[in-house]
Amino acid sequence: MKQERTHFIFDLDGTITREETLPIIAQHFGVTAEIEALTQKTVQGNIPFIESFIRRIYILGKLPVREVAQLLSSVPLHEGVLQFIREHAEACSIATGNLSPWIEKLVARIGCACDASEAVIEDGRVAKLAHILRKEDVVRRYQSLGQRVVFIGDGNNDVEAMRTADIAIASALTHDPVPGVLTVADYLVLQEAALCRQLHQLS
Repeated sequence: MKQERTHFIFDLDGTITREETLPIIAQHFGVTAEIEALTQKTVQGNIPFIESFIRRIYILGKLPVREVAQLLSSVPLHEGVLQFIREHAEACSIATGNLSPWIEKLVARIGCACDASEAVIEDGRVAKLAHILRKEDVVRRYQSLGQRVVFIGDGNNDVEAMRTADIAIASALTHDPVPGVLTVADYLVLQEAALCRQLHQLS
């Protein structure tokens, strides 16, 4: 009997990166207070993720796309996770609500496929959102190819994808997973070495 292939889908912010990217952008451009306020309300469940995301993009979308991409290209990464992805690049991908033009250089550095939200760029800036990624759609796409999907995430916008995945891993490498993630996760990992062991066991 043919063994089912496994595909690993990683959230980007806080799962592969050691820091959340939107606060990095906000701090660099001096709009930290506005972004932090929206982020906290989202984490607390007071604002739906999609609404919060649209508001945050409205604030940050006025910034030069090229400068944002360059800034994020050097975000620190979890090196053990990065090594696993590079060693299993064909079996790994990223699913992120972040904007594709912002993270293009960062994703190239990681070295695997990526599904992200898309935007219309005019005069080097975000004119409007073209598509907000639903991570669960990415999970279903790989499942439709006959693959067992393992999703690794930590935030509110990971919950449905983790619920849909065959195996869900809650990552606490950067910060504590939100309560919704913990309710759907099959595993909780607190340290990078433990996550890498789990990934190798499932591969």
